[in-house]
Amino acid sequence: MKTVHITETHRLPVWQRPITLLFLMSAAMPVAFSTWSALLNNFVVDVADFDGADIGWLHTIREIPGFLAIGVIAILLFMREQILGLVSLMLLGVATALTAQFPTMGGILTITLLSSIGFHYYETVNQSLQLQWIEKDRAPQVLGWLISAGSGATLIAYLLIIGTWERFDLDYSLVYWIAGGFTALVALFCLFAYPQFEGKDAQRRQMVLRKRYWLYYSLQFMSGARRQIFVVFAGFMMVERFGYAVHEITALFLTTLIANMLVAPFLGRLVQVFGERRALIFEYTGLAAVFLAYAGVYFLEWSAAVAAVLYVVNHLFFSLALAIKTYFQKIADPSDIAPTAAVAFTINHIAAVFLPVLLGLLWLASPGLVFLSAAAMAGISLGLSLLIPRHPVPGHETILRGPVAAAAE
Repeated sequence: MKTVHITETHRLPVWQRPITLLFLMSAAMPVAFSTWSALLNNFVVDVADFDGADIGWLHTIREIPGFLAIGVIAILLFMREQILGLVSLMLLGVATALTAQFPTMGGILTITLLSSIGFHYYETVNQSLQLQWIEKDRAPQVLGWLISAGSGATLIAYLLIIGTWERFDLDYSLVYWIAGGFTALVALFCLFAYPQFEGKDAQRRQMVLRKRYWLYYSLQFMSGARRQIFVVFAGFMMVERFGYAVHEITALFLTTLIANMLVAPFLGRLVQVFGERRALIFEYTGLAAVFLAYAGVYFLEWSAAVAAVLYVVNHLFFSLALAIKTYFQKIADPSDIAPTAAVAFTINHIAAVFLPVLLGLLWLASPGLVFLSAAAMAGISLGLSLLIPRHPVPGHETILRGPVAAAAE
């Protein structure tokens, strides 16, 4: 397979350049993953009679591969990042296609584990390739557009579900086959249609842990812990508490996607203009308020409409997480990007291995306390974001280290 250095890719047709590949992958992955997510809560309740504890176990199993994402470093000893990313994307598609073929607790957990390996290994490599292939001065804006592209692809999938689910009396099996099959075919096409792109800086092939990256690691840990509560319980609440049907939960996801499509590029520009520090302070302040309001849905018995609005707003705040990526891009040794992406993904998923189960049990006692826990985590993240300098660079990774500090430990 032909190898092209990143500095020579301007000679290629536009459709065959690295940025086009990033956009294509960013659009293909959510078709499988978002379809799986949109149907999941109804699927497990209808087919396997899941309760809050069961859904907690499912998401714990789903997050184990994220915790083991550090294994990507070992695979990269004999496989290029680009190939690993596309193979992982294909695994996600195939596993999603097979989801409804195993309608038991054990079967659902097994196929979820396989799809999760594909998803998490793809995401690890994809984040690394984005930071290697996109110039620093353009990164926030381009990352915003990539988020928008993924939202657009998911929007199409949701529109198809809403428009056809009841009209044609579709079942879970057919929808999973179509969505997963599409993602797998796109990955297969990309595997053979694109040359191998050689980055500017050779990536280290061993685990990298640097003391000066400690704030980045901390932000990743708290982001993973906080996001798990939303991913596991926000949608489940809409089904369990308010009785949302498939087309209703998908309509909620659809509204969220439209908002993301419109706002994500603006948020990328916001990070570019105001910097990572201010963007993350804004995000975590907003998330703390949203999670407190989620708790109010239970303690104050607020309506389904309020919960739906909170769901959309929550997603918009999460889009600002791209600022964590660009913060790292600014402080990192360029050859650290690939191994650190794997380490960071593992750190991001440490809490994901145990939180869903523990909070699933807490959910049975008091769902409101689950969301209060998320608000507390957002508060901790806010405190960490205050340590980011206005202009982070190597040697000035936090406000605790002056701009003339040593750049490496």
